Amino acid sequence: MSRTYRDEAVVLRTHDLGEADRIVTLLTRGSGQVRAVAKGVRRTSSKFGARLEPFGVVDVQLHLGRSLDVVTQADTLAPHGRSIMADYSLFTTATAMVETAARLTEVEREPATQQYLLLAGALRALAERAHAATLVLDSYLLRALAVAGWAPSFAECARCSRPGPHRAFSAPMGGAVCGGCRPPGAAAPAEETFALLGALLAGDWAVADRSDDRHRRESSGLVAVYLQWHLERQLRSLRHVDRTGAARVDRTLDPAVAIIGRTA
Repeated sequence: MSRTYRDEAVVLRTHDLGEADRIVTLLTRGSGQVRAVAKGVRRTSSKFGARLEPFGVVDVQLHLGRSLDVVTQADTLAPHGRSIMADYSLFTTATAMVETAARLTEVEREPATQQYLLLAGALRALAERAHAATLVLDSYLLRALAVAGWAPSFAECARCSRPGPHRAFSAPMGGAVCGGCRPPGAAAPAEETFALLGALLAGDWAVADRSDDRHRRESSGLVAVYLQWHLERQLRSLRHVDRTGAARVDRTLDPAVAIIGRTA
């Protein structure tokens, strides 16, 4: 049996090792999360060092190791890192995305194809600036949680399935709740906020792009609470997301290009 394998992957993060090596954490299409050593990539003579930067999508060849695999070849499929790291708003947003992906796929080598496709699509949407960065982030977070088995309900009561619209939101109960199921202290978002949340979960960008800043801020707060409840801990990177300097939207792009999750 060959100890060498090839896969598509998103680079989640990197850590320096020794004087010239680097540990690379990848979310692969076929093998889930994989940690590997890229030897000599910090040397100027390295053939693929620049290809293993965070947020990029690569075609990577690895050799199975005892504790860490070894990267033997890497080719760039989508150099999202270049444009993302050049903009602080995009960088902080992408950092929150990859941290979420790492948390949701932290069991190494457990297949996570849908999570891979969702993250790759979200990073593409972010890099191409077809939508506001905060909308792309919140849509990604909601859909990643849904893929993990924690799909929120925004149209029906999450507890009794009573048809909405409803005016209360409870993260522990799973989203929107009716008046009869509403627990003490539940949030009371605007009707437009619920519509935005539903659009972000469904990938309805026609509705999401028309939303105003007030409802975007309110939905972002609810998404953060919902994420924290199900991960049972805060994302360190989420607090650093730049929500005031959102990247400009490139209206020259075909809107279909950046609809995240379509490939999933």
